[in-house]
Amino acid sequence: MLEKFERDFDLFVVQPEPLPPKELLPTMYDLPSEDPEEPGLADEFHDLQPQLLSQTLRITDYSADRIFTGTDLNLYYDARHPLWHKRPDWFLALDVPRMYENRDLRSSYVIWQEEVSPFIVVELLSPGTAKEDLGSYAEGIEEEERLETIEPAYGNELPPRKWTVYEKILQVPHYIVFGRFADRPRYFKLINRKYREQPLDPDNPRIWIPELGIGLGVWEGTFEGIARRKWLRWYDADEQWIPTYVERTEQQRQRAEEERQRAEDEFRRAEEERQRAEEEFRRAEDERQRAEEEFRRAEDERQRAEDERQRAEDERQRAEDERQRAEDEFRRAEEERQRAEEAEERLNQVVTSLLRSGMAIAQISQITGLTEAQIRQLEP
Repeated sequence: MLEKFERDFDLFVVQPEPLPPKELLPTMYDLPSEDPEEPGLADEFHDLQPQLLSQTLRITDYSADRIFTGTDLNLYYDARHPLWHKRPDWFLALDVPRMYENRDLRSSYVIWQEEVSPFIVVELLSPGTAKEDLGSYAEGIEEEERLETIEPAYGNELPPRKWTVYEKILQVPHYIVFGRFADRPRYFKLINRKYREQPLDPDNPRIWIPELGIGLGVWEGTFEGIARRKWLRWYDADEQWIPTYVERTEQQRQRAEEERQRAEDEFRRAEEERQRAEEEFRRAEDERQRAEEEFRRAEDERQRAEDERQRAEDERQRAEDERQRAEDEFRRAEEERQRAEEAEERLNQVVTSLLRSGMAIAQISQITGLTEAQIRQLEP
């Protein structure tokens, strides 16, 4: 194809008005993205998709230091042929140290040293890697090639394809192939030492891995600035997508913001409660002061009433005393009158007796102090 474009380009060069290079040269879609010596070498998708798988991997039954994920890393699988290796786009090994011998980063994964095969392998399918990745399940494979993938011959010193390595040699329990352009996964599960493709919902393909308690599904969204495409991504038991580093940071920021907002709301509510309490206290204090003022006024009224009552009682007592004095004066006057009447009666009797005795009126007047006229009134 490149030779054809070069010939076409030479023809266009001699034209009087050549087309611009953008319209003339092959596009990204026309050029191969794979090294002929190493089919399936990474393009940008092969770089980003494994990152998303690693970032969203969250396994609760295994600590982080007992999980290893490899991306485009040499996987040496055959001790009889130490240089034979495959480069899975992404794989997961369980119950192995995160660091090689707990001290160093891995530059490769050597089976006869690790003694643990990958638990899951994910290959990102491209047109040039279909036979390597899918073996007998690849479309358009010839019959002799199909037999070769099923029963590889080791005597010819040719390394087997990835499919055979994963199925026959390493016996990887879960093998998933995800096509960049088809945007749909294919899931092969090891059953009785042989891969069996598992049916998936074409509208919502989900691959649940019970041993991990999480699953793989196809998610459409933005990752690392690449928007509106479909990705293979882990989801949890609630069928919620497990967040990436950025999403977790954003979620933490949102939670922190929500906590800050809740704290501010609580502070505002507490401040409003404090203000309401202060207002209630002020109202209560005003009510108390008004009540004290009313009490003082009532006490003053009571005291005034008591004083009025006391004054009235004093007036009554004085009136009673005056009445008693008047009664006493009246009694004394009455007694004086009675004594006077009795004295007058006795005097009259004396005058009458003296008159009967023949004493002269003038002489009786001198004795009694009565006038002669008064004496004559008493004559019998």
